[in-house]
Amino acid sequence: MALSSSARLLRRALALRASPSFIPQSQTTTWSSSPACFSSSSLFGDDDAATRNPPPPLTTPKLFVSGLSRLTTDEKLQGAFSQFGQLVEAKVITDRASGRSKGFGFVTYASIEEAEKAREGMNAKFLDGWVIFVDPAKPREPKPPPPPQPESDSSETGFRVNKTIGWCG
Repeated sequence: MALSSSARLLRRALALRASPSFIPQSQTTTWSSSPACFSSSSLFGDDDAATRNPPPPLTTPKLFVSGLSRLTTDEKLQGAFSQFGQLVEAKVITDRASGRSKGFGFVTYASIEEAEKAREGMNAKFLDGWVIFVDPAKPREPKPPPPPQPESDSSETGFRVNKTIGWCG
């Protein structure tokens, strides 16, 4: 027995309504205003982990921003962080060969207080659809010096002796 088009539409609507992904607008819950809202920290037992282990105070106005989208530019980074104070520099680090973002960057403020506000305000927030993390920038570690070359391979004239064994022609 063939179903009419209206019967097929009714059957489809009932199937959608029974699926867990369909929730009528009148039955939705606003979690942010609900007093019974659970945060991830309260679910895992560390209710006040942020108050027990606050981040260390900043010693530099330069911040390291990780988790950036490949589409984030210097201008977008500057626009997102400019609301917290006077920016000296906002730089997304790019790959030399391809020119694409490496997914991290640096933001420098005029004062440490502004950088602290930016770290609190932008850490674990969305930027270009990605969650970013803001930490204090660490100074770049110097590269170790190259190991010394053995002097036995060089002659008195300063030329090196090639000790290739065999011949390829």
